Amino acid sequence: MGSMPDATDADGLTVGQVSTRLGVTVRALHHWDEIGLARPSMRTAAGYRLYTADDLERLHRIVVYRELGLGLDRIRTVLDDSSADVPGALRTQRAQVAERIVRLQKLSDGLDRMIDAHERGLLLTIEQQAAILGPQWNPDWPAQARHRYGTTTQWQQYAERSATRGPEEWQAVADAVADLDRALADAMDTGVTPGSPAANRLVERHREVFASYFPLTRQMQVCLGRMYEADPGFAAHYNGVRAGLATWFRQIIDASARAHDIDPDTATWQ
Repeated sequence: MGSMPDATDADGLTVGQVSTRLGVTVRALHHWDEIGLARPSMRTAAGYRLYTADDLERLHRIVVYRELGLGLDRIRTVLDDSSADVPGALRTQRAQVAERIVRLQKLSDGLDRMIDAHERGLLLTIEQQAAILGPQWNPDWPAQARHRYGTTTQWQQYAERSATRGPEEWQAVADAVADLDRALADAMDTGVTPGSPAANRLVERHREVFASYFPLTRQMQVCLGRMYEADPGFAAHYNGVRAGLATWFRQIIDASARAHDIDPDTATWQ
């Protein structure tokens, strides 16, 4: 390579000048020099890199192909191999870009659903809610729940599950809840007593079914049991399945909690 005492447009551009002109980092220019992709043709007397007009043209082509997404090895082939199939390389790159676009669109759609789930809770139309959750379902309940619990971890967990569910998945959840309600009513009818193995299995089943919404600890389950009995809406639901079921359900939850060294009278939402 030649040697120049200083750097001007006429006799060569410095790394900093090229960096500014092409909009690439000095680090990238140094790297391309080190790997032999774009070496400056000249040096100053002090050993600093100087790029000629031909060097600048090669760098410009590198920047163009890099912005199209080609890797440095492929760029080297395009620039240096006279037999290289440049249109073929570009078509391959276009196909890869198209695949990435599809993946990014799916990612965007997923983000939209997650945002909606965090803001709305239930991603079903009013008609779908009525068909799946029954005529007693109030479509205002999700908004009320978000207003009350929207800052909690449990709402976030519920939203994360909701974002992945469509009508069929929610139908399966609704069916599981309905099956549990019938099992609870049948057990109460047959005289299953709180604390018995059969009652405890139903309590565990309740935790498993409820995990469709968010993970339920035993202490949290005790709090739910209280609400099932005390809240007019929940009490009406369970007592509508079978008279007295709300209280019996709370009793079997409490008995199971005691078996796990949890005092139902002092249990908190944790």
